Amino acid sequence: MKVNERIAELRKRMKKNGIDIYYVPNEDDHLSEEYTADYFKCKSYLSGFSGDYGCTIVTDKEAGLWTDGRYFTQAEDELKGTCVKLFRLRQAGVPSPIEYLLANTPNNGTLGFDGHVVSTAVASMLKNALQQKKAKTVTSLDLAGEVWGQDRPAMPKDSIYVLPKKYTGESASQRISKVREKMKAAHADVLVLTQLEDPCWLFNIRGNDIACTPIAYAFALVTDKKAFYYIDKSKVSGIIAKELEADGITLRPYESLGSDLAKLKNKTVWADLNTLNASLSAEIDKSNQIYNHASPVGMFRAVKNNKEIANTKNAHIKDGVAMVKFLYWIKNHVGRIEMSEISAADKLYALRAEQKDYIEPSFPTIAGYKGNAAMMHYSASDKSNAKINAEGFLLVDSGGTYYDGTTDITRTIALGKISDEDKMYFTKVLKGHLDLMMAKFLEGTTGCNLDILARGPMWNIDIDYQCGTGHGVGHVLSVHEGPQGIRWGVPPMSRPNPPLVPGMIVTDEPGVYLPHKLGIRTENELLVVKGKKNFYGQFLQFDVLTFVPIDLDAVDSRYLNKDEIDYLNAYHAEVYKKISPFLNAKEKAWLKKATRKIA
Repeated sequence: MKVNERIAELRKRMKKNGIDIYYVPNEDDHLSEEYTADYFKCKSYLSGFSGDYGCTIVTDKEAGLWTDGRYFTQAEDELKGTCVKLFRLRQAGVPSPIEYLLANTPNNGTLGFDGHVVSTAVASMLKNALQQKKAKTVTSLDLAGEVWGQDRPAMPKDSIYVLPKKYTGESASQRISKVREKMKAAHADVLVLTQLEDPCWLFNIRGNDIACTPIAYAFALVTDKKAFYYIDKSKVSGIIAKELEADGITLRPYESLGSDLAKLKNKTVWADLNTLNASLSAEIDKSNQIYNHASPVGMFRAVKNNKEIANTKNAHIKDGVAMVKFLYWIKNHVGRIEMSEISAADKLYALRAEQKDYIEPSFPTIAGYKGNAAMMHYSASDKSNAKINAEGFLLVDSGGTYYDGTTDITRTIALGKISDEDKMYFTKVLKGHLDLMMAKFLEGTTGCNLDILARGPMWNIDIDYQCGTGHGVGHVLSVHEGPQGIRWGVPPMSRPNPPLVPGMIVTDEPGVYLPHKLGIRTENELLVVKGKKNFYGQFLQFDVLTFVPIDLDAVDSRYLNKDEIDYLNAYHAEVYKKISPFLNAKEKAWLKKATRKIA
C-alpha cells in the first residue's frame, strides 16, 4: 500500500473500534526517543517520513506528521504527494502533538494509541486531561501494526556479547552493588530498568538489535538480593548465560516483565514513569508504592570512570587517524575522480574499518553536498545521491563504535571555490564552537546555561540552527545519550538538564542551515574535567577528545578574536602531534599544512 492507502486503512480500523483520533509516536516499548528497531517504525510506515524523530496523528479528516527543525526539509520532500500534513515542531502557531491530541479529541470521544510505546506519564496526563471532555483513552490497540500486517519486520534476533572489564573498568557484580546502594538510600525494594542502555551498562552486555547502536532489546529488574535480565533467550549463548549466572543475574523471557511486576505486593518500586510504558505500569499492583524517579543507572552511564575515559581517548585517536586519511583523500581527489555522497561515505566507512577494535559506525554517515547538507540528518539515497565537484561545501557527520569507545565528529569541507558569505557563515559556526570549547564554568552549571556561548554568533546575525548544541555520548552504547546535553530554553520535567560534572562527555556542534543552499556544522566531543578551585568555588572546563583539523581554507579570521585564534592554533598543534605518527609521509605533509598557524 502507498501512504494514502495506509492512512485510509487505519481510518477504517479506527471507525471499527470507535476511535476518533489515533496517535503513533516514534518510540519503541522502551521509550527510545530516536533510534529503534525496524519493527517499531510505525510512524514512518504510516506517513512515509523516514526521519528518526517525530510522530504521526490521524483523525477522520486529517493526518499529520510532527518533527523538529533537523528534519523540516527532508519531511517536506518525503511527504509530497501524500495526504499527510507537516507540523513543524516549536514553530509559531504550530500546536504540539499533545495540544493537538487534546484539542481534536471530541467531547465524549476516544483517543487511541498503543500503550507499549507511550510513557506512563504521558498516558496518565492525556487520560486526566480528557476527562474534562468526558472523553477516554484506549491503550490496548496497535492499529498501525495491524495495518502493516505481515509485511512488518520481525523483532531482531541477533546474539548478545559481553564487553570485557578491560573496556568497562567494572564487573557486572560491581555495578549491581553500586545500584543497590542507591536503592537502599532511596528505600526502594525493586528497581525497574526499561531504557535500552541501562541493562546493557549494568550487566556489561552489548548487542546488535538496532543498526549502529550496540544494544539488545531487554529489560532488567533489581532487588536487594536478585537481578533479573528479561531477554529473548535465543540471543544468549551458553557461555554468556554462565557468565551472567556467576554475576548473580537470572535470565527471564523478554515478555515476562509484565507478569513479574504483577506479582509484586506491598513494595516500593523504583520506576521512572517517563520511561516506563503505560502497558507495563498497568501491571503493577495498587498495593505497591511507586518511587517515580530517574534510574540511577542513567547518571552512572553519564559519568565515565577512569578506565572508560582512557579507552575513549584511545578510540578518538584511532578515529582521528581515519578522519585525517579521509580528509587527505577527498582534498586530493575531488574533481579528479568521480565522487558522490555515497562513495565518499563508503570511503570513510572503509577507513574506520581498518582501525583496531572497530565494531561498526555509531550512526549512518551523513555526507551532504551543498543544499543536501541543509537537512541535518540527511541520508543519501540512490535518488538523492549528489555528484561531488571541486566547489562548495561537503558536510560529513560520522562516528565509529569501537570496543574502547564511541565517537561522533562533524567536519564541513571546502572542496574548491567558496564565496565570502560562505566563509562568514563557516567562521561564525567555528567561533561558537571555539567559545564553548574554551568555556570555564562553576560547579552546578548545566548545558542550558552554556548553550548561548555556541549559539550566540548565529543569533547575532538573526539565524538559528533549530536543534540542540550538544548531546551526551555513551560508552560503546548509544551515540545520543543523556541525561546531560547542551541546548537552549527551559528543560521540560520529562527531560531535565542536570549539572555538568567531571567524567561527562558532551558534543559541541553549532551550525548554519540554509534550506536548499548549504549546511555547515563543526563538531567535537568534549570531556568535562575539573579546573581551578578557589574562593569562588570549583571551576570546571572541557578537555577536547576529538583530534581532526578544521578546514582553514574556509576560515575568515576577521570574524575571530585573538583568544579564539590562539586556541584554534593550539588545538591544531595537538592534532598534528597526536595524529601524525600514524600517517604516511604524504598524509603527514598534508596534515602539517592543514594545521598551520593562522594570524
